[in-house]
Amino acid sequence: MRCRACRISRTLRLNGTASVGRVALLLLAPLLLGGCAALDHGFLAAAGPVTAEQRTLFWTVAAILVFVAGPVLILTPIIAWHYRRSNTHDAFRPDWTFSWTLEGFIWIPPILIVGILAVLLFGATHRLDPYRPVAGGRPLEVQVIATDWKWLFIYPDAGVTSVNRLVVPIGRPVSLTLTSATVMQSLMIPRLTGQIYMMAGMTTRLNLRADRAGDYRGRNMQYNGSGFPEQSFVVTAVTADRFRGWLAANARSAPALGASAQTLLAERATVGTARTYSRVPSNLFATVIANSGGRDHAHRAVR
Repeated sequence: MRCRACRISRTLRLNGTASVGRVALLLLAPLLLGGCAALDHGFLAAAGPVTAEQRTLFWTVAAILVFVAGPVLILTPIIAWHYRRSNTHDAFRPDWTFSWTLEGFIWIPPILIVGILAVLLFGATHRLDPYRPVAGGRPLEVQVIATDWKWLFIYPDAGVTSVNRLVVPIGRPVSLTLTSATVMQSLMIPRLTGQIYMMAGMTTRLNLRADRAGDYRGRNMQYNGSGFPEQSFVVTAVTADRFRGWLAANARSAPALGASAQTLLAERATVGTARTYSRVPSNLFATVIANSGGRDHAHRAVR
């Protein structure tokens, strides 16, 4: 479905009338169009409980902050118009000393706003803790290794790993255990969860759940070299039956993650398409963490 900016842009192109208002809207159309992707792929189009909570928090905070920006936006032109140079009928008295009314308007609203935001954000911070489990039953455990410049998603219970594609069942919580095989990196899936950083030799956790079937884009948000623009992946949310079938099919027929494949994945290069491997060494994730001690640890970690 097209957003309003897209419809405005199309209408302006079809209408040849060159009024000032239409020209102004046409000039602003590229800025409005820049938000189309955000509406389609960001947390405003939430597909899980984590981003749904983020969206609610965003609109709540935005509504509260209207009481900060609103008076400024309204009073600034009113005051400028009232004290314009040509207005010689109203007196300007700069020598007043103190006003309880004015002091109340200056201090009481900001104190109330800060207090409300503090209470609101304190609770939201704990609810959105990436380590906090997501409701929905026993979570699916997935190990995530960020390399240069690709993502490895390991399903330890099935012995399957997927490169640049994370397949999850709809409605089931997913618990990600993450690390980096090289420099600091950052994972973000805008429609499913927030952003979290990973460092070599260390692990962190992130919990999410997809409530709707579909493909959701994820990527690295931390610059890490020439392949950074292409270090993205797809999260595919499918039904539980299709997920079990996908795991079983790949465990049975996908090529084994042998020494040559491990060396290929450790190279500082991108991969053109998603790949899947079977018979993944059970200690691969732990080995990457243990060997992440130098610039070339990505090559040593998977051997």
